Amino acid sequence: MVRPPLPPFDAETAYQKVKAAEAAWNTRDPERVSLAYTPDTIWRNRDEFINGRAEVVEFLTRKWQRELDYVLQKDLWAFTDDRIAVRFQYEWRDADDRWWRSYGNELWQFSPDGLMQRREASINDVAIAHTDRRLAVPAAGAVPELPLR
Repeated sequence: MVRPPLPPFDAETAYQKVKAAEAAWNTRDPERVSLAYTPDTIWRNRDEFINGRAEVVEFLTRKWQRELDYVLQKDLWAFTDDRIAVRFQYEWRDADDRWWRSYGNELWQFSPDGLMQRREASINDVAIAHTDRRLAVPAAGAVPELPLR
């Protein structure tokens, strides 16, 4: 499988890759999201280590069963030939109807076919009031800047 845009990245193709990932994750469909990764992908997500697409699907299934009404926004931070750094925020509600905003950074490395072979994510959660929510699924073509707080 080939997943354009392909490395080496420039500013435009790196941005396209980030927004494609944002759109896919906002579907909350673990199978669909997993197809963007190599079959032997390696992840670190917070304190979990994930190996391969099957574990990605299991992880994302658990994640979205726990993180209800999940909405994600990603922003390109930096890139090189086959790597992209991203900062992101997402908001979600837990089973007790408490709202959270999660902030983080990701480091991505891609194979020549455009699939992600490595993903490292560092994430922090902040409790927020429902009235403090600010994220919604972005409209196609929208380019909002992520606030730092």
